Amino acid sequence: MMKEQICLLVCVVILISPQVFPQDNEAGFVSIFDGKTLKDWDGLGGWWWVEDGAITSESTNEKPCKNAHYLFWTKEQPEDFILKLEFRLRNGNSGIQFRSERRPNYDIWGYQADIDDTGEWIGALFQHDRWAVAKRGYRVWIDQNGNKKEETISTPNELVKHIKQNDWNEYEIRAIGNHIQLYINGKLMCEAFDDDAKFSRRKGYIALQMHPGPPMKIQFRNIRIKILK
Repeated sequence: MMKEQICLLVCVVILISPQVFPQDNEAGFVSIFDGKTLKDWDGLGGWWWVEDGAITSESTNEKPCKNAHYLFWTKEQPEDFILKLEFRLRNGNSGIQFRSERRPNYDIWGYQADIDDTGEWIGALFQHDRWAVAKRGYRVWIDQNGNKKEETISTPNELVKHIKQNDWNEYEIRAIGNHIQLYINGKLMCEAFDDDAKFSRRKGYIALQMHPGPPMKIQFRNIRIKILK
């Protein structure tokens, strides 16, 4: 093969290769946070603000958080979707609610993609009544009666190595029908096929958590969603 033909072939391969178009991974996503204001978000007054382009909440010794409360995205209550965002936690616990029901006093009930700084809960699928629906490192199947079967997809300690302490990480939540997957920094943390007749959820609010307890700071940025249904 002539040198010119080889060069042409290489160039064609490069041009058609999907790997050179990383923006394709963002096709269909829309931003739900403008990086400047809390437009389309509703939370407890004095507890949520925008700092350095990120939705922020913080508790201190002088201003403790005594009860969990949430910042709600008010524009839609999606059913099937993919949600991506970056989070940074300093101390404590937080989470991302989805397919959730709004309760009084900025409380909520539903699924949560958990976040904590101890490595115990981060990357787990949580729900208030059932606690760990799926722990980090597990794939679970839950039938209509609440019976659960599970298998390991990785060890929790191995997965936590992909999460950066006190730094920005990307959470990705995929909720399609009864199938929920949680990814952090591109690694599958847990997975659930949830058909529980009492507790499974198919649509509802997305919200960000401010957790009670010792002083902490949580931030979220680059929040975008692809709604499938």
